[in-house]
Amino acid sequence: MNNNATVFVVDDDLAMRNSLKWLIETVGIKVETYASAEDFIKSYYPGRAGCLLLDVRMPGMSGLELQEYFNEQGIKIPVIIITGHGDVPMSVRAMKAGAVDFIEKPFNDELLLESIRNALDLDQDQRSIQAERAEIAARLAQLTPREHEVMEMVTNGKANKEIASSLGVSAKTVEAHRARVMEKMEAASLAGLVKMVIAANLYGDH
Repeated sequence: MNNNATVFVVDDDLAMRNSLKWLIETVGIKVETYASAEDFIKSYYPGRAGCLLLDVRMPGMSGLELQEYFNEQGIKIPVIIITGHGDVPMSVRAMKAGAVDFIEKPFNDELLLESIRNALDLDQDQRSIQAERAEIAARLAQLTPREHEVMEMVTNGKANKEIASSLGVSAKTVEAHRARVMEKMEAASLAGLVKMVIAANLYGDH
């Protein structure tokens, strides 16, 4: 779990905000509380590590609307919904929109803390994937168009001779391109290079 992670509590009920803040701080996790979704949006900047503990029913922008707003903005932060008994259908909708959990009031403290830890672990995993993807993208950007072609053929299982014949160059030239691809991509093996290409394609365009 990231020690810089913060749990952002958004709930219009002051007593609930204070009680959640106290509970979460007792296990050494940082907390910030907000009385409304609008207040939270004003002070939050994307990229902060943490998770969002969100009341589903609030005056003004509801928890679901805040979640939808973040989805539209492409902001990825794990969301845990806090819900009253009558709000379960809304909470199911929130789960379908990407919330990681919903906790019914009155909640069990240990279950809530476990859910928060899971959400913070998920946030850290997502950050690692994004960092890895950015690193691979930076390496890919160093390749020339011809090196890109060679890399694509190599990772598709084509032999040097096949690549040479396909590109109309000598096998030695292909070997030189291949060596530069491995060096620029910092790949120790062909399997390592294939993994990078898969990661780049899986997690978005490069």
